[in-house]
Amino acid sequence: MSELWKATASVENLRRRAAIYTQIRGFFAEHGVFEVETPLMTSAAVSDPYIDTIECRYHPLPGQQEQPRYLQSSPEYAMKRLLASGSGAIYQICKAFRNGEYGKRHNPEFSMLEWYRPGFDHHRLMDEVEALVTPLLGLTACQRISYGDLFKQYLQIDPYTVTATELATVTRQHIELEMEDDNRDNWLNLLMSHVIEPQLVDRGGVFVYDYPASQAALSKVMTNSEGQPVACRFEFFVAGIELANGYFELTDAAEQARRFDKDIDQRKSEGLPMRPTDNLLVDALENGMPECAGVAMGLDRLVMLALGTEQISDVIALPFNRA
Repeated sequence: MSELWKATASVENLRRRAAIYTQIRGFFAEHGVFEVETPLMTSAAVSDPYIDTIECRYHPLPGQQEQPRYLQSSPEYAMKRLLASGSGAIYQICKAFRNGEYGKRHNPEFSMLEWYRPGFDHHRLMDEVEALVTPLLGLTACQRISYGDLFKQYLQIDPYTVTATELATVTRQHIELEMEDDNRDNWLNLLMSHVIEPQLVDRGGVFVYDYPASQAALSKVMTNSEGQPVACRFEFFVAGIELANGYFELTDAAEQARRFDKDIDQRKSEGLPMRPTDNLLVDALENGMPECAGVAMGLDRLVMLALGTEQISDVIALPFNRA
């Protein structure tokens, strides 16, 4: 008999996972943030060229015209519609889905914690992420370093001004690959994931902020102390593992629509699948979303770090190959 019926995570690990969920819910109850739920299956998909959404199909009745739907890669768009509807501070623990993400630290269906704080910027939200995570992981104070200083420290380049040609040269000094690309962000992402992130393994908890403006995604863009435009966002790494991604959220509907169009152009140029963009999010921003900061955190990874394991299958009862 095959053992594929059996859970990969031990019962003890599942109990500890449940205890972490209880601590998280207690934290938000103490801080006046209430729990919400939004649809997992949506009519539009994320535009981000670096995320591949999983498509499904709905039939009103057998044999009738099918309607494409998309399993959410994040509850971000829907939660922003709640914020624009007047919800105030909210959080959600939910499933998210992404194609092509399966391995030691990835499962195509994974658990996400996402929360939004009206009145916060990304720096104040970093304080709250640290307050939530440090007791769960047994960390002391976390470090904070700008994206620019990180690249100067480990690669001696200024990521805000370096050209794609220069990035290609530096990348090939560290990574063996045959690739031609005039997109600076593709090179920066490679250097970040393959060269810099491994350097963070022994640095405990590290917040990296002030990403290049071209990587703003759904965050505001402001000017740093050196007069360079930077994205008001951060990523949080623990033991070199990316755990959370936070934004001082964009509230400008016209700029949001422009970024959707830019993502679509990049998808076309790179031959990526085309998906419908979420005009309801643009409508919500036009209605008026409060100034706020938001963050998404990978819960499976949080549990992995808390339990000291490197295999996601140790903390998920039935991963992709047993689902």
